[in-house]
Amino acid sequence: MTLKPLVVGNWKMNHDYVEALHLTQQIGVVLKNKAREHVDIVVAPPFVDIRSVGSIIESERIPISLGAQNASMYDSGAHTGEVSVSMLKRLGVKSVIVGHSERRSIYGQTDEIVAATVQTVARNGLEVILCCGEGSEVRESGAHLEFVRGQLERALLGFDKKNHSLITLAYEPIWAIGTGETASSEQVAEMMSYLQAFLGERGMSETRVLYGGSVNGENAGALVTDGRAGGFLVGGASLKVESFMAIIEAVDDCYSRSR
Repeated sequence: MTLKPLVVGNWKMNHDYVEALHLTQQIGVVLKNKAREHVDIVVAPPFVDIRSVGSIIESERIPISLGAQNASMYDSGAHTGEVSVSMLKRLGVKSVIVGHSERRSIYGQTDEIVAATVQTVARNGLEVILCCGEGSEVRESGAHLEFVRGQLERALLGFDKKNHSLITLAYEPIWAIGTGETASSEQVAEMMSYLQAFLGERGMSETRVLYGGSVNGENAGALVTDGRAGGFLVGGASLKVESFMAIIEAVDDCYSRSR
């Protein structure tokens, strides 16, 4: 694996801009005291916080990148309430989460919308953190591998090969998001191997595959070493510096030992 593992903090609809500034500064202090050389870090705050968080990252030279939780599939126009990729890029955003399970299930984001958004984000030169994952019914039926493959095939339909390096996958079993129930290392390893094989078929073997679902500082190490995760998409645990940095520390330790 030539790329460093990646840990993404998805703050979801949490933290106003004052709270976001405070958390970003805390992360900066921790990283200044001890750099994590073996892991890349992204934070994805709410849209209204992006400018403030980006300014702190830049002014204090904090070694993390700025992400966004979503973006419009349209470049501009009469789309009230939407935010375009070009707007995000202008604010220093480097990556966009696309197809998160909450966008799909709560806000009706279809496979077609996900595919169009993937294209728009990549066309603008930003990294796509493409989410996939199954619910409990699919998992219990044993069809989870085929289900996730179908999601990805539809999301990457017609995707330009020259932009392959902009894709990161994030496997998020819906049954393990915010439930406190984490997929076992064996379950994660099975999916990681399957997704790497899927990517290999498409000449994307260097693509990072993250895991997201009730990750914490206690289970992160095992999910990397035994589950073969290439990093994490972190929700609730990214909202406090202690829990977020514990995950980052665990990943950094694993990769500093070359797993």
